[in-house]
Amino acid sequence: MAPRPEGQGPDGPAPGRGDRAAASPLPRGTVLEVLLAFGRLGLTSFGGPVAHLGYFRTEFVHRRRWLDEPAYAELVALCQFLPGPASSQVGMALGLQRAGLPGALAAWVGFTLPSAALMVLLALGISRAGDLAGAGGLRGLKLVAVAVVAQAVLGMARTLTPDRPRAALALAAAVVTLLAPAPVVQVLIMGAAGLIGWRWLPARVGSAGEARPAALSRRVGAVCLGLFGALLLALPLLRGVVGGPVLEVLDSFYRAGALVFGGGHVVLPLLEAEVVSPGWVTPDAFLVGYGAVQAVPGPLFTFSAYLGAVAEVGLPRLLAAGLALGAIFLPAFLLVAGALPFWAHWRTRPGAQAALRGVNAAVVGLLLAALYSPVFTGAVASPLDFALVLAAFAALEQGRVPPWLVVGAGAALGGVLR
Repeated sequence: MAPRPEGQGPDGPAPGRGDRAAASPLPRGTVLEVLLAFGRLGLTSFGGPVAHLGYFRTEFVHRRRWLDEPAYAELVALCQFLPGPASSQVGMALGLQRAGLPGALAAWVGFTLPSAALMVLLALGISRAGDLAGAGGLRGLKLVAVAVVAQAVLGMARTLTPDRPRAALALAAAVVTLLAPAPVVQVLIMGAAGLIGWRWLPARVGSAGEARPAALSRRVGAVCLGLFGALLLALPLLRGVVGGPVLEVLDSFYRAGALVFGGGHVVLPLLEAEVVSPGWVTPDAFLVGYGAVQAVPGPLFTFSAYLGAVAEVGLPRLLAAGLALGAIFLPAFLLVAGALPFWAHWRTRPGAQAALRGVNAAVVGLLLAALYSPVFTGAVASPLDFALVLAAFAALEQGRVPPWLVVGAGAALGGVLR
């Protein structure tokens, strides 16, 4: 773990000189900077949503220092409450804070485009595609993801659960999540943790993350939230009245992105109902794409680009892929842009800071549960697998080896073992 910045305590900037440093606005970045940073992550971030949060933490909290640990945990907590792909929403929020709305768009493009392009290429060559779930390189990437998530959980636990009450709260959240893994339970856990923090974990002065000016006004945020709801209601009506393949694709994929909590694999039943049941995509083609999306970096929601490209809806395949990809991520974009301005105002209140202490501890618990299932259980099947996880963890935590290099070595070693 990188050394803690000067003047920062376990709960954020310490009183005194650290307060003044945190209160001053951090330098804003450029859209190109955001695009390049997320583009590199889009090429190397294997392992699914939880692993993505680990990669983001390493890149933006420790390497680039765009924000501190508590502020990052707050973004993760916020995106856990929102429907949609949580890791992609965290990326959008980071881009939004760094370079405004264009930065949020750049973060999404950089993180999403590599895997979306690979999935579209697979769709265009679907006649020669096979199930990639057993590929050797994928085995190595899954094992590296275990190490990445373990490092993220350990690092966040050091900062966000420094005392017994919060450590106990994190362990309780992990236990409940493992026993009842439904997405709605995770939302309830976060809400309960917030209430516990508000009642029994009063925050010290200066315990919030770094003070940052809101990238958007609350008026713009309200417009974004209104647009989110308006599209959710209007698209089905327009589809029924006007019809046409464009509106059918937009409505199906927008609704899937707007109504799913938990992201990733949770959206698959919704997508299957939208594209397999009406006959747009065959069950075999759906399963081939599902196997393939496990083997590419970036968000699992890029499965939508593949489905749009193979769907028989009477549109050019690239156009359908672009519509599906944009529609499934649009709700996430609108929700992040709508929620952040209100979050920036709310989070500075003492009661909110106390609630965040509980929520942040619960985030550690949720990540700990995810480290076991599905990350560990889905990757480690033998003593050799576990040994490789330990080696990757040692390289990341003790050797300070860059994550992209560990990812590449894991893929190569997995292919050799295969």
